[in-house]
Amino acid sequence: MISVAEALENCLSLVVPLPVEHVPLARAAGRYMAEPALARRDQPPFDASAMDGYAVSGDPVAGDSFTVVGEAGAGHHWAGTLNQGEALRIFTGAPLPQGANRVVIQEDVIREGQRITVKPGADAASHVRPAGQDFAAGSTLSPRRLRPADLALLAAMNHPEIPVTRRPVVALIATGDELVMPGETPRADQIIASNSFALKAMFEAEGAEVRLLPIARDTEESLRVVFGLAEGADLIVTTGGASVGDHDLVGKVAMDLGLQRRFWKLAMRPGKPLMAGRMGSAAMLGLPGNPVSSIVCAHLFILPMIRKMLGLPPDDLSPAPRRAVLAQAVQGKRPRAHYMRARLIAGPGLPGILAFERQDSSLLSVLAEADALLIRPVGDIARAAGEEVSYLPI
Repeated sequence: MISVAEALENCLSLVVPLPVEHVPLARAAGRYMAEPALARRDQPPFDASAMDGYAVSGDPVAGDSFTVVGEAGAGHHWAGTLNQGEALRIFTGAPLPQGANRVVIQEDVIREGQRITVKPGADAASHVRPAGQDFAAGSTLSPRRLRPADLALLAAMNHPEIPVTRRPVVALIATGDELVMPGETPRADQIIASNSFALKAMFEAEGAEVRLLPIARDTEESLRVVFGLAEGADLIVTTGGASVGDHDLVGKVAMDLGLQRRFWKLAMRPGKPLMAGRMGSAAMLGLPGNPVSSIVCAHLFILPMIRKMLGLPPDDLSPAPRRAVLAQAVQGKRPRAHYMRARLIAGPGLPGILAFERQDSSLLSVLAEADALLIRPVGDIARAAGEEVSYLPI
């Protein structure tokens, strides 16, 4: 058996960043921008009024009067030059006219016909947004997963199309005669297939395109047929059938189809029977069938693989463990690394963390209540309540 760290290194070695494609800005939300974006203009591109009021020159004080010589609104500049003693009626977002250096807000003046007079106690701020205040032409937005605010910034930079990494295509295969799909009527000896729906949601949230394939039955013929449907995927993920039982045929069929297996077992709980390698042009991971095992393994190994295929930098592939304080003692002498389902508890400093008593890898109800995985390294000693430990949020 290999360690979790070795398994992750092997999994990451199976994939490479995918090619870049250009998509319209309106379709770029959540995509990974693969190249830096350079601003094509200043923002704002001109000195702009920050308020509704009157553009003037100099530093007016209470009692000063000006003649209103024109008007400018957003998208409608005034082409003249403002002289001393003149004012331009101006609205928020409009370009400041040549000769002006300040906007007196409309609440601070008295207007009579074409004359304005500054009131006592007028605001002394300039109320001008200088050209390039937000960003200058040539400013850079670095590669990243694009959030709504990033889309607004790219639009302001005048980018109608964005270079993004192609979405990884993941083929998801549940295996086993015992499985039926939700909504079907299972026999007394069958269960509802559940793993695939959690995994599909996880992978899609990370940016992958997921193909949910039919359940493969426990025959070599069925497995071969469903593996054939995975053609063209960047990553093939199976659940179940990767152990050593008489009906665990995934490894055998995958090897017959050309799988170059990198490893099979790792020193981890839950998730010991994890198989990884390359099969043709795709990476392949065979996850355990127990739901908790498959979901925990997906957090630790598959999500980092998807992030690498998307082009994220190495430091962003796996989340850094966080620190918490044990709310209750835990036992020691672990022969394998144990990722215990746990619940975080708010505290004045570090959060508290409480591991659930039931840690069986089949218990979806416990996993649904958990928001953290308490990390117990191989050989970890017993820990008392109040000790600091590491965890991963889920």
